[in-house]
This record gives sequence, structure tokens and C-alpha cells, in this order.
Amino acid sequence: MSSRVHARWFAAAALVSACSLQEASNRVDSTASVAQRPSTRGWNPNTWQAPVVDSTPDDPFEVSVYRGLALITHTRDSLPGYVGGSLNCTSCHLEEGRRVNAAPLVGAFARFPKYLDRSGAVVPIEDRINYCFTRSLAGSKLPSDSREMQDIVAYLAFISTDVPTGSHVRGEGLAKMPPLTGDSGRGRRLFTDNCVRCHGNNGAGLGPIPALWGAQSFSIGASMARVERAASFIRHNMPFDRPGTLNNQESFDIAAYITSMARPDSPGKENDWPNGGTPADVPYDTKGHKAFHPPKVLPRTSNPAAAIVAAPASVPRNK
Repeated sequence: MSSRVHARWFAAAALVSACSLQEASNRVDSTASVAQRPSTRGWNPNTWQAPVVDSTPDDPFEVSVYRGLALITHTRDSLPGYVGGSLNCTSCHLEEGRRVNAAPLVGAFARFPKYLDRSGAVVPIEDRINYCFTRSLAGSKLPSDSREMQDIVAYLAFISTDVPTGSHVRGEGLAKMPPLTGDSGRGRRLFTDNCVRCHGNNGAGLGPIPALWGAQSFSIGASMARVERAASFIRHNMPFDRPGTLNNQESFDIAAYITSMARPDSPGKENDWPNGGTPADVPYDTKGHKAFHPPKVLPRTSNPAAAIVAAPASVPRNK
């Protein structure tokens, strides 16, 4: 590896780790709008900020919260048996789950249990976390009653402190993009100009930078495998050192290129959206939907059944 590549690698690594909890908690997005329920006394989504995690916890709950933060930040190292690729939770949920328009985790605890169209069921937050493990991390579901799962839940609960049940926060999720069509040919050139210095020519990532395709990347069942969702993430967050410098069309082009590449399978994906209504850019067949530009799918090599998070079932039905 050349000295120039070494320098870029260390710069990228420093950039990934540079955001402190205090810095992240003080950032405010002045452009994001909020869809909210009638406000509760003292609750103002426009001024609310997630609390800072105590780095010297002094009670069992604070210890659990701190462990949860460590787990989402170093997921592949802490839980190698449950992560199939090179991603951590914070590869997508940037700045420890605090950055707006980067699928932030702040406030999420207040919105579960929740009905999810993709599951066709009301699911608890533990299931939603496991969708990330099985789809975005291309791994296996974490036991819901495990200490590790409850540490992650404790972290999500803490950074949702004072958010009323069912309420929304600023910049949550991924911003909806305009109806554009991406061109993977243009996307390849843009990827070379903007992305290879961190993710490499083969999309495998460099050091702490995650893979964007191949066996170590997110699965075909991840939201990021959809062109529009990937374009939104790119538009607002990439390149990591120059976020916001790519326009909507460029973001769609890069997303079209990345999502066209081979990636791990998502066992049971054909059962998604059981009541119909699959988004048009989902890259695999579901009920009433034909795959949108499906990429090559790489088989899961270890226990595919552990990659399926079943919808909650009735107790009498199980007797």
C-alpha cells in the first residue's frame, strides 16, 4: 500500500472516530421538518436534544447504556457471531445514531411497538433491531432476552429520553428523494471520483470503512439495497469528508451503481410486504411485485434460518 493510500486510510479512520458524544448531541438541523402528534407539556421537537451518555457510569442502567453504545459502535468486533459482514450499526446510523437524515436512532424507542408494512405486523423494538442484524449486517438475529440486546435497547431508550410515546423527532429516518432515475454508468464514474478513496475500487472498504458490495456488505434485504434509500443516504451524508456536495441526480447515479453489484442474500425476503404495497425499487420479488434491477445474490454460508425474523405469532396458535 502506498504512503498516499496509508494517509487516506488514517484520515478516513480519524474522520470516522472524530465525532464525540458532546459534539453530536449539540448539533441541530435547521432545515428538517417534523410530523408530530399533539405536544405533551414540556415537549418541543424543535429544541429537544438527545442526552449525552455518561462515560463514567455509576449505576446499573448507565452501565447498560454505555455497553449498548459500545455494541452499536463496534458491532462486528463485539458480536462477530451475529454480524456477517464488515459493517457496524453506526456505519449507517452515523454519529452514534444521532445524525439527522442518517437514519438516526434518537427518538426511535418512543415509536415501538410499531406496525411495519414490510413485516405486515406490529413488532417490538427488539425485532426491529434484529432486522438490522439480519439484513443490514447480513448476520444472525440476536436473542431478544440476551444481555447484549437489552444493552442496545437501553441505549435507544436513553437517547429517546423525554420523547413522548409515538412522537417524532427532527431529521428522523432518511429524507424522501424526488422521483429520479439513476444511471449506473454515470454512477461508476462518480464513484471513482468521490468514493474509492474510502471504499476502494472493488467496494470492499478500507480499514474501518465498510464494504458497499460483495460478501462483506449489507444484504439485498437491507433498505440500503434500494436505489432511492441509498440515494438519500448518499445525498445527505456522503462523501464522508464532504457531505452534501453531490446533487440529487449524482446521488441516484451512484446509488444505481452500488445497488447493481452482488451482495448477500436475505433469507425469507419473498415474504416481505405480505399485504402488498412493496416499494417499486425493492430489488427482489414479493407478493405482487417483480424485482427492480435485481443484483447477483450471494448465498448465506452459515445458518440461513438464523437470518429470518418471524413476525410475532399468537400464543394459542403455537399450542
